[in-house]
Formats: sequence, structure tokens, C-alpha cells
Amino acid sequence: MTKPVIPVVDLFAGPGGLGEGFSALENGHAFRIVVSAEKDPIAHQTLRLRAFYRLLKTKMPDGLSDYYAFCNGDAESPYSAKTEVIWNEAAEEALCIELGSKQGNETLDNAIQQRLGSDTGKDPWVLIGGPPCQAYSLVGRARNKGKVDYSAESDHRNFLYKEYLRIINRYKPAMFVMENVKGMLSATVGGGRIFHEILQDLATPARAFPGEKDNPRYKICSLVSDQYFEPDGDPTKIDANAFIIKAERYGIPQARHRVILVGIREEFTQGKLDKLHPQQQLNVEDVIDVLPKLRSRLSKEPDSAANWQTRVAEQISRVAEEAKKTGMVGVVQVLSKALTALSKHKEYGNNRVPRHNEIASTGLIELNDWLKDENLKFWLNHETRGHRIDDLGRYAFAAAFAEIHSRSPKGHTEFNLPGLAPAHKNWESGKFSDRFRVQTKKGPSTTITSHISKDGHYFIHYDPAQCRSLTVREAARLQTFPDNYFFRGGRTMQYHQVGNAVPPFLANQIAAIVYELLQGSSS
Repeated sequence: MTKPVIPVVDLFAGPGGLGEGFSALENGHAFRIVVSAEKDPIAHQTLRLRAFYRLLKTKMPDGLSDYYAFCNGDAESPYSAKTEVIWNEAAEEALCIELGSKQGNETLDNAIQQRLGSDTGKDPWVLIGGPPCQAYSLVGRARNKGKVDYSAESDHRNFLYKEYLRIINRYKPAMFVMENVKGMLSATVGGGRIFHEILQDLATPARAFPGEKDNPRYKICSLVSDQYFEPDGDPTKIDANAFIIKAERYGIPQARHRVILVGIREEFTQGKLDKLHPQQQLNVEDVIDVLPKLRSRLSKEPDSAANWQTRVAEQISRVAEEAKKTGMVGVVQVLSKALTALSKHKEYGNNRVPRHNEIASTGLIELNDWLKDENLKFWLNHETRGHRIDDLGRYAFAAAFAEIHSRSPKGHTEFNLPGLAPAHKNWESGKFSDRFRVQTKKGPSTTITSHISKDGHYFIHYDPAQCRSLTVREAARLQTFPDNYFFRGGRTMQYHQVGNAVPPFLANQIAAIVYELLQGSSS
């Protein structure tokens, strides 16, 4: 007997990282995204394109040639007359709406009712998503402290999770998966812990929607510990850190630490929720070293391969000379080697960079299979950004230092060669010790965040001869997006999408746990 495919609604979807993990489980036969919602129009383009790809796989496999023709640059449009019906269906699944607005809520409600039917609490379905978290992320709070008129109580981003909660209360998913930043655990509003309020609201949505009948109740569980919170429980007795998932422990080549809450409706709590199983730790070079080597670009002067080589050689030679004076023998050797390799790097890439039968092995078979796609003739979204000349000198030094010490140089105390200090009045304050951070070869990368869209200083490539920050595709691979995931929009918006996403390979492991519980509950 064929098991029914479980519907999924994905809110605050971004480019679709969490949804990708769920929809890919058992090759699309376990879960099906029926509605996804994202307010950013560029991220929505990516979301719709991916929905189109998934629908082709399940409904019209012979139409996948249209998708690959688009990825491979053989067609200007991702669809043809034959597949236009699927393209239109993808638009019905992936909605560009703003939750919290009257129109956005009406559109979402109509879509959910249409896809799930009138009695949404009867058959199991799953809600996933991560409400926007800028306001209570650690970085966001630090930034907001500097605003004289900032009030956490009135910042609507702190309460967008209530839109997520409204859907839980009204449509009663069998389970939900909510992802957010660690900052939510310590954030306060009006003197109270936001996390305590969120736990109580999620377990008993009636708290936030008094007067409504037939409210569901949920057990809130961790995926990495036995910690859980039940309706009417005391949130002050909960170890909040037990809900933090450290992605690098589960086959993700990135030290990404996020809070993930799994809610199980009371009718489904008789089953046991499994935990994530640790996997081997991967290195940065395991997933990005296979990509074509590229040069950076010059942002403040005419850019060409010849001019880039000349200007970078000047910077490396200058830094090497200063390093030699201070006895940094290893750094000098690395820089000298980089100097001879500059002439090899003439291309800066673009949205489609030709593949040359590269063997894209990561050391983890499951991740290899997850990332690769033999139908691609190109690496997608592999294009470098422009940098200032003086920053290129800093990048080269930082990468060479990291090659020797397996870590980035720390602030002004180790960025102490003449000409390396940036013209920043607070440079020596200690607040910017990680201003220039190399993603070292060995070990996982640091957290890929949306800040990568602003500058590349925190995401410097470990190869000083390439002298650049990470490309979108490199960041996407560290986030475990499959190679056939095509990010739309300009490069800045592509970075932003990648940085805000849940690693799909991690989401896939979470999906397997959710699916197992629901199958056990229905049998």
C-alpha cells in the first residue's frame, strides 16, 4: 500500500532551504510543499524556480530538460510551451506575500484552505519556517542599542512569529518545525524572556488567541537532547541551550548554531521523536576546493586580468617584504608561492562557469550525492566580487597567516604589519578582532550569514593566490544547497538568500525524523 505524501506549508521561506530538505526526502514521495510564502520578490524568484524543478520531477520528468536547458544557458526561459502549465503551478505554490498584512494573510489563508481542505486538523500536515529574526539576533540587538528611539516592544519583527502561531492555532498542523537564531534564547522584551513566551505560546496557542475554540496543544521538543516543554509547563525550568543544533556535528561543513523547535500536536505524541545522529565533520576544502579557481576583481580602478595581476602582485610583494622584516618566515613562503600562481587566475566567473569533469568528492558519500548533478554543464552562481586594492593586500596576508596558523589573524595585534590597518577610528578598540576572517581549509566554516551580501571581509577564501572572498556558489555549497539550485537576482541578493537559509542537507535529516514519527503515529 502506497503511503500518502504529507503536505507541508513553508512560511518565511526565503529561497527554500528548509523546504528543500523536506521535499527531497524519499525523492519527493514523503513530503510535498503545497504552499510556500516569501515576501522578498527576488528570493521568491528563486523559490518559484525551485518549486518548478520539484514539480517537474514528480509530475513531468521528461520536462526537466527545460530546466537544465535554462541552467546550462541553452534557453532564456526555464519553461517551454510544454512545461508552462507546471511553471504556472509553481506560482500557485510559491507565493510572494507579506505575512502580517491584511492582503498577505488573506492570500495565505485561501491557499492553505484550498490545498489542505476545510478540516485541516484531520489529516497530518507539517508547518515549517523561521520567522524573521534580525531584531533578536545578537548582531541585531547590538545594532539596535545604538538607536535612540529603538524599542524592542514595538519592533514588529520580534512578533512576526505570531503570524506563524496564528497558522498553527487556526489550521492545527500535526507537527511544526521552527528555526531561529540563538539570540532568541537570551532576548528580552518588557523585562521578560522572549523565549519563555514563545515556548508557552507554541505549546498552547490559545494564550495568544483567547476566545477561539478547539485550540490545539503541542509538545515542544529538541532534536539533539531529551529536553521538551509541554502545555502548562514552567519555561523557567527549561534548559534553553538544549534546543541549539550545531550543524557541523551533522555533516554540514559549517559551524552554524541555530535554535530549532519541533512541535508535536498532543494527538501524535504517543510516538517517540528520534534525534539527529552525529556524522563526520567536514572541512571547508572538502566542498569548495573542487570549484574552478577564480581571481577577484578591482572595484576602484579599471579591471582586467593583467591589471589585477599587476596590482595584486604589488600588494603581495609589499606585505611579504614587511612580513620578512618581522620574521614571519612561513607567511613569506606562502605569499611567495601565491605570487608565482597569480598568472593562472584570469577569470572572475559569472552565473555560469563551465565544468570540466571535476570530481566533486566531499568525503561524505551522502553529501556527495546530495550536492552533485551530472546534468549540469556549468557551475551556477560562481562569480567573484570587486575589492579595493588595499583590502586585497589584507586578504592575501590573512590567507597566508591562516595557512600557517590554521586560524585568522586577530585584529590590530596580529594585523600589525605597516599598511594593513584599515582607516577605521575604532580599529584598535578590540571590537573588530575578526574584521578580516579567513575560511580556513581544515574544519568547518564559520556561520554563513546575510552579512556576506555587504562585504567579503568575514568570508575570505583560504587561497591567497585567488585573493578574494567566497563566491555565492562556494557559500551555497557550505550551506549544502545542491549544485542545481539556481539563485536568482543580482549577486548581492544571491548572497543574501544563501546567508539567511537553513542548510538543506540538515533540513533533510530533520524531515526524516518528522516523517518517521508521523508514519508511526498513523500506523
